[in-house]
Amino acid sequence: MKLWGGRFETGPSEVFERFSGSLDFDRRLLDADIRGSQAFARALERAGILTAQELGQIVSAFDAIRAEAAQPGFFENATDEDVHTLVIRKLKERAGPVADKIHTGRSRNEQVSLDTRLWLREECDRLRGLLAALMGALLDLAEKYPDAVIPGYTHLRRAQAVLWPHYLLAYFEMFARDAQRFGEVKCHADQLPLGSGALAGSGFPFDREAIAQDLGFASVTRNSMDVSGDRDFALDFLYASSVTMIHLSRLAEDWILYSSEEFGWLDLSDGVTSGSSLMPQKKNPDSLELIRGKSGRVVGCLVSLLVTIKGLPMTYNRDLQEDKVPLFDAADQTAGSLEMARVVVESVKLLPARPEAAVKESWVVATDLAEALARNGTPFHEAHQIVGRFVLQSIQQDKKPSAWTAAQMHAFAPEFTQDVAELLDPKRGLESRAVPGGTAPAAVREALRNARRTLARISQ
Repeated sequence: MKLWGGRFETGPSEVFERFSGSLDFDRRLLDADIRGSQAFARALERAGILTAQELGQIVSAFDAIRAEAAQPGFFENATDEDVHTLVIRKLKERAGPVADKIHTGRSRNEQVSLDTRLWLREECDRLRGLLAALMGALLDLAEKYPDAVIPGYTHLRRAQAVLWPHYLLAYFEMFARDAQRFGEVKCHADQLPLGSGALAGSGFPFDREAIAQDLGFASVTRNSMDVSGDRDFALDFLYASSVTMIHLSRLAEDWILYSSEEFGWLDLSDGVTSGSSLMPQKKNPDSLELIRGKSGRVVGCLVSLLVTIKGLPMTYNRDLQEDKVPLFDAADQTAGSLEMARVVVESVKLLPARPEAAVKESWVVATDLAEALARNGTPFHEAHQIVGRFVLQSIQQDKKPSAWTAAQMHAFAPEFTQDVAELLDPKRGLESRAVPGGTAPAAVREALRNARRTLARISQ
């Protein structure tokens, strides 16, 4: 069946039917469409368009359609244009002629916006839940190795020593922002579009606030022309998904490197790796590589919809049908990647001796030495030069930090006193970084406590 057609002498061509149909992907909006239509039926009854008996017929028919949709084969052989026409056809089969009243004063434009917003609110909650599970796994992993020391990197070069929990908390903070972002997306989508009509507002006296309350929306949209073509909430969702995937990709890249033979810090479990069809020795980090790869796919979803919308004239255009595929795909890929990342985190093992050895054999203590000189009164620029020359001579002589004695350091530069020499032990340098957000053990312990509180708020 069609929701239009009286103005046409002939029907659409078979090619156009195939080209324009969307049931194969918008079918996942079925439950949202039923919920929205039931709420609209109640609004029609309040406006005097449906009797109480007709309302009961329609609501019951929708309940039956929902139950039928849970059975296998529901969509088999369906030739409807989209999920909305399928639902109306099913409604008419069950409720009879009264079904023709359900579209009174309602445009498919606002119906699509409503269904998408209802679905999107739940997706935001789902992704926040998956983020919370991943964040909890990161905290558990941090607390499993509370004293492990690793090199922190800039430019992929060893820079300064940090605690392993401090490193994991960096990703925790990224994912906490992601969870907040999805909460904001939900707020942006949490406006009821029903009552907007096709673009000019409904010609029927619907109580929009009552419909919003019925469907759990925080407010109603304020301009009927805007809402007809608005997909900002979808773009917000795709942006939030893209940033989340970028964060996951960065974590994946780190751990692909850190689990390689060249680093050897991490042991990825058999459950998240795969072998080679040719090389028997291989244990490949496929789970992490797929996460890294899927990040590009989700970013592509965002770019796809941005480009689709950028040149659209005011209000609805059929181009907007193209929002669904990137929206659904981004949601699925982000959810799957978050779940996969959690499993990786839960099963990974840190081999702490390897990163600690990397710390001790490198010059990650150089900044600690320069700052100690500055605290003792040497201007920092001069301190930087002294330590730079000291590191250069050490490299030329192939001397590691542990090879120097306090007396030898003092002979190199009188500014190197006993207390400065003690900072050749990288763990001593960690202790000086006690500012909030720093990597000193006490600061990290407090950060872990704060992270648990943050996670509790996100999980509510």
